[in-house]
Amino acid sequence: MALIVQKYGGTSVGSVERIQAVAQRVYKTVKAGNSLVVVVSAMGKTTDGLVKLANEISSNPNRREMDMLLSTGEQVTIALLSMALQELGQPAISMTGAQVGIVTEAEHSRARILHIETTRLTRHINAGKVVVVAGFQGTSNAGEMEITTLGRGGSDTSAVAIAAALQANFCEIYTDVPGILTTDPRLVAEAQLMDDITCDEMLELASLGAKVLHPRAVEIARNYGVPLVVRSSWTDAPGTWVTSAKPQGRSLINLEIALPVDAVEFDTNQAKVALLRVPDKPGVAARLFGEISRQKVDVDLIIQSVHEGNSNDIAFTVTTPILKRAEAVAAAIAPALRSPSNPKSDEAEVMVEQNIAKVSIAGAGMIGRPGVAAKMFATLAEAGVNIQMISTSEVKVSCVVNATECDRAVNALRSAFEIEAGGQGAGGAGEAGGAGGAGEAGEDKLILLSPSLPTPHSPLPTSPVRGVALDLNQARLAIRQLPDRPGMAAKLFGLLAQHNISVDMIIQSQRCRVIDGVPRRDIAFTVSRIDGESAKKMLTQVAAELGWGEVVLDSAIAKVSIVGAGMVGQPGVAAKMFEALAEHQINIQMIATSEIKISCVVAQEQGVKALQVIHAAFGLAGSEKFVVPA
Repeated sequence: MALIVQKYGGTSVGSVERIQAVAQRVYKTVKAGNSLVVVVSAMGKTTDGLVKLANEISSNPNRREMDMLLSTGEQVTIALLSMALQELGQPAISMTGAQVGIVTEAEHSRARILHIETTRLTRHINAGKVVVVAGFQGTSNAGEMEITTLGRGGSDTSAVAIAAALQANFCEIYTDVPGILTTDPRLVAEAQLMDDITCDEMLELASLGAKVLHPRAVEIARNYGVPLVVRSSWTDAPGTWVTSAKPQGRSLINLEIALPVDAVEFDTNQAKVALLRVPDKPGVAARLFGEISRQKVDVDLIIQSVHEGNSNDIAFTVTTPILKRAEAVAAAIAPALRSPSNPKSDEAEVMVEQNIAKVSIAGAGMIGRPGVAAKMFATLAEAGVNIQMISTSEVKVSCVVNATECDRAVNALRSAFEIEAGGQGAGGAGEAGGAGGAGEAGEDKLILLSPSLPTPHSPLPTSPVRGVALDLNQARLAIRQLPDRPGMAAKLFGLLAQHNISVDMIIQSQRCRVIDGVPRRDIAFTVSRIDGESAKKMLTQVAAELGWGEVVLDSAIAKVSIVGAGMVGQPGVAAKMFEALAEHQINIQMIATSEIKISCVVAQEQGVKALQVIHAAFGLAGSEKFVVPA
């Protein structure tokens, strides 16, 4: 007999008929000999309707009262589903987040779960009842018993957290699509269903806007080794398994606010090649990385900074043994990138730097916590370590520093983030490469489920790219002429963190200018579009005082990304992505990579087209067309 947690979203319980269909599915699962906890969202558009009512009363509703209001939506669903189960003769009981023992921070509208008191829940399960739980909500533990809500995707978070607390055999997420697809079926009807995907890949896709699972739910599954499966509410298809590494024996206290960083990694076997002042036009990155691919050169980090005039810089890191080959490729292609009228100009100048190291912090707990990157930069500044390159993903921030400063940087970061030396943070050479590297330590292993439980029904596909995602909700800020010295990045991202502004991509330009005796570089980063104007205003106010140049905002951007653990050791992946964009005259404005993700910023009006051509380039389309139910 298995203990299963099932979660049903708003569309799955959007009407009485759909609630009755869910009850039939639950009843069938219990009759097969399983114990069940069911977590539900509010019916259909109930939450939207409640928000609309609040906005008719107040233009700026009080957050506490909003939690009181919105938490009622799920209470309707749990009562109706419990009644439907009882009509089938199945004992059931409905429970609110507070009744089930979900204890959260005292943060209205965006609380994180501290722990779950499972005594009452376990008693009802042992009595043979299906416990129907209101997702998205909990109660603060400050003695006030305040109702709190978990924010967007909160029901996913509730379900996976309950599964972790109960040590359930697995957690099923029922939704309006048949599982996790290679991209949004609303944009590409031939998006293909995946049989399984790792938690790390899913974290990247979820954070990039793939709405099937919320990143916080994936983070909990990853941290506690909860096997997850995403299935359609309308069919009995097997869905997609989200697999995680073996759990590390984490405490269930402070469940969602554990240490945000669980590893400090480093690689001293790195060198950097940069092409400065390459033309800002479609096809440049495709030509460079196409030739790199043909020469079988494995690249780790790739960054392309924000353009300056009609040119920008592209830099990449490689392992030291293949530096000469990488340098030769860059030197050979540089003349072809220069203006025909002035082939001896300083355009496409090749710059090589050895004696560098890549230092990274990694952890699923970084998601939605704007202070983590800022803390890394501040820690390096306090240690007197200057940052030469920055590349970010949802679960990792990597900095290139001088090799002589690597030990100092690693020790400072381990101390700051409370990572024991010699433990998970040992890191070392041989990390994976976002555009094709050498293999990442601590790769996710599939959990072996007991024979009585469902298991992922096929091995992981061999395609290097698992999914393509588009984010149309970002804005880019660029700060010109930032002094190139320790502490500048810490100040900048510390200020953003103080204003609770989360940053996504961060790119530091490779071009350095000396102005009034001070070396300066540009730095660009992306934030949520709703934070763009306020971030620009705040940074402009302090720019003169801190010696920064102009602050430039561009809200008309789109970020398109490919994700896949199979990109490791595949130097042609980046080239294929860039070539697909170049063939359709889509200009790349910025590039950033992590071990399992490559992201490009393009013009907003070209975002959907970019996603479609990249999805086609990697042959991800299936024969079946998916239609998302209304």
